[in-house]
Amino acid sequence: MKRLFYGILLILLCIALPLSADAQRRKPTAGQGGAQLTFLDKTSHDFGVVERRGGDLIKVFRFVNDGQKPLVIKRVTKSCSCITAHFPRKPIKPGEMDEIRVKYEPHKAEAGAFHKVVQIYTNTAQGEHLITIQGNSVVKRRQKQ
Repeated sequence: MKRLFYGILLILLCIALPLSADAQRRKPTAGQGGAQLTFLDKTSHDFGVVERRGGDLIKVFRFVNDGQKPLVIKRVTKSCSCITAHFPRKPIKPGEMDEIRVKYEPHKAEAGAFHKVVQIYTNTAQGEHLITIQGNSVVKRRQKQ
C-alpha cells in the first residue's frame, strides 16, 4: 500500500514540476519587453526627530521606466490618512523619469515613532512596489519665561 502511494506521488510530482517551471518562464520581465519601475534612490526615508506641530514633511521618490513598454501606475494606497501621495496619472514612456511625492502631516497622527507605508500598484511584472517613511514626532514643550 505504501509503495502504491509513493508511486502515485512520484508520478504527480513529475507532471507538476515541469508545469510550474513553464509558468515561471512565461512571466514578463523588463528584458522581455514589459514596463519596469526602478527607483533612482532608496525606497525608504527617515525624517528623524520632528516637531509634531512643525509643519508638513515632504519626500520625493524619483523613478524611471527601465522597461520597453509604458509604465502605468494604476493606484496608490497609504497606511494612514496623515499621508498624501501625488503620482503621475499618465503612462510613463520607456526611459522617462517621474516622481512620487509623499507628504506626511505629523499633526494628524499621534506623537511618537511612526512608520508609514505607501503601496504602488503598476502594470509591471512585480505589480506592487512599496515606499516607506519613518521618524519620531515629538511635542515641544513651551519654555517658562
